[in-house]
Amino acid sequence: MSTLASDPLATSAETWRDHSSREPVVPAELVPPRGVSRRERVTALRRRHLLRERRALDTYAASRSPERGWPVADNRVVLTFFRGLLAERRSEVFWLVALNALAAGAALVVPRLLGNLVNRTVHGGARADQISALNELALLIVGVVCAQALLTFLAQRISTIFGQDLLSSAREYIVRTVLRLPLGRVEGASTGDLVTRVTRDVGTMSRSVQFGLPQAIISGLTVGLSVVAMLLNSVVLAVPCLLLIGASGFQVRRYLQRAPKGYITEGSTYSRINTTLTETVEGARTVEALALSDLRVGAGDDDIEVSAQAERYTMTLRNLLFCVIDICFNSPRVVTLLVGAWGYSKGWVSLGQITAALLYVESLSGPLDRLVGEMDRLQVGVASTSRLLGIAQVPEDRVAGTERPDGPHLVGEDLHFAYREGHDVLHGVSLDLEVGERLAIVGPSGSGKSTLGRLLSGINGPRTGSVKVGGVDLVALPLEQLRTEVALVTQEHHVFVGTVRDNIVLAREDSPDEAVWDALSAVGSRDWVERLPHALDTMIGSGQQSLTPAQAQQVALARLIIADPHTLVLDEATSLIDPRTARTLEGSMNALLDGRTVVAIAHRLHTAHDADRIAVVIDGEVLELGSHHDLVAQDGEYAALWRAWTS
Repeated sequence: MSTLASDPLATSAETWRDHSSREPVVPAELVPPRGVSRRERVTALRRRHLLRERRALDTYAASRSPERGWPVADNRVVLTFFRGLLAERRSEVFWLVALNALAAGAALVVPRLLGNLVNRTVHGGARADQISALNELALLIVGVVCAQALLTFLAQRISTIFGQDLLSSAREYIVRTVLRLPLGRVEGASTGDLVTRVTRDVGTMSRSVQFGLPQAIISGLTVGLSVVAMLLNSVVLAVPCLLLIGASGFQVRRYLQRAPKGYITEGSTYSRINTTLTETVEGARTVEALALSDLRVGAGDDDIEVSAQAERYTMTLRNLLFCVIDICFNSPRVVTLLVGAWGYSKGWVSLGQITAALLYVESLSGPLDRLVGEMDRLQVGVASTSRLLGIAQVPEDRVAGTERPDGPHLVGEDLHFAYREGHDVLHGVSLDLEVGERLAIVGPSGSGKSTLGRLLSGINGPRTGSVKVGGVDLVALPLEQLRTEVALVTQEHHVFVGTVRDNIVLAREDSPDEAVWDALSAVGSRDWVERLPHALDTMIGSGQQSLTPAQAQQVALARLIIADPHTLVLDEATSLIDPRTARTLEGSMNALLDGRTVVAIAHRLHTAHDADRIAVVIDGEVLELGSHHDLVAQDGEYAALWRAWTS
């Protein structure tokens, strides 16, 4: 018999190492060749770019409907999202466009006035009346500049307000979307991907919404008005410049077609990095025990290398775009001067028109550069928004009905459930809970106890069968009401940044302070809360007043008392806490459990000993059901578990 078969635990590390030996994540074709001619290097560079493009296209196609991960929305959904945000702010958009148009118009009047000033100076001589006219023109220019400064200030102010308001609405939408996600889907998909989307992608989208969109509108207005001003000044001088600038259109179009897919691919590689990092941190003890540090570091290096290839692709797209743009945007200065000199010699244009044309070209290059820069920012933002809106496309796992329970009676009938299609973990489980009883669910690890608890608390809906409370399916209840009927209590708890009061009244925000103090008294935590610097108004959570694990769990229990569900499903709420703290919390929980129906998923059999009934779950089926003494007397599965526990 092999070592693996005789002692699998002893070879766990080798199993992981065998699993980790795979082909390089980056194909050899993406590695730059050495010792070759310049022509071969250029050819290899083009080949690498095309290969990276194909990888980006494959990643983008896979993101449309992933098997287990989070989808990515298409451009139509993104445009609808932004159109909706703008439609809600028609007044702000109007003033944003109007004020920026006026500011840009005032700025474009100045070159024309300066051109007239040049013409009058050249042709007017030094007569007193001409000098007076020149002074008036100069004063007019000063007045226009001052008006432009004022309009620019007002335009920037409305732009800032517009951007912040837009950002606020976008973030609120994302928060609502994330909170709406089916919990089963959240736990089944990649945590690293979701974390990346709600951190990095939210930040990128925020910058695009706050700065990119308003600045793109402003730059686009300025460019459009500048083109009109150039044509009004002199068609002869404007057309060659506009043709040169327009020549960059083919590269801009190519960039716009490819950049979103490249940036979406970048986002997916960041998700991959976060997933590996999260797994390594969460499994740090396992990594240390099996001496897998080098392998986990290597996995992280592989993810970074994949991400680097994705970034090289988008960097190449930007370099090609900016190379063409630099030529097309800088050449008009020289061309305008040459065409102007030739046109002046033919008598087609004046010195004032040449002066104005040069100023227009100079003033056009800045907004054009900003427009291209904001366009790149928007492409990154669109990619991140596509990933964020992809979360919103995850279908609901339930549809709230109109029926309401007529009592607290909880019944599960013929429950089948599968995390993966075709692999049921529950097989026809049925449980009828008496109101006010305590039912313990026991069984070996992996038998389906926690899964059954999730179904009985309405976290997941069964594949077939039903869980009903008061004659109504749990998954047909609105979530707000579901949590006042049945609640799941686990060893995981969370303290939000806010006051003690805020953390406790989450379920019922209209609860008075008297109810909060009563809830704290019920779980035995009133004394230590009164000793806090500001009692109920003390800020707790990350970076605030720290709480011990027992105190944090007591806050969570007080929150449940405020919610006041008639049925509780306890998934060993104290299993991860030290025994002394666990005994304190179990005493606190007695107040919470009194008068309620309780389903306790018991990993420690002393919890089951005091239950009214015990359900023994083996391989997804309830094999035994009865009291502790009855099941011990039957000398079946529970009796064997009890002997193993007490021995």
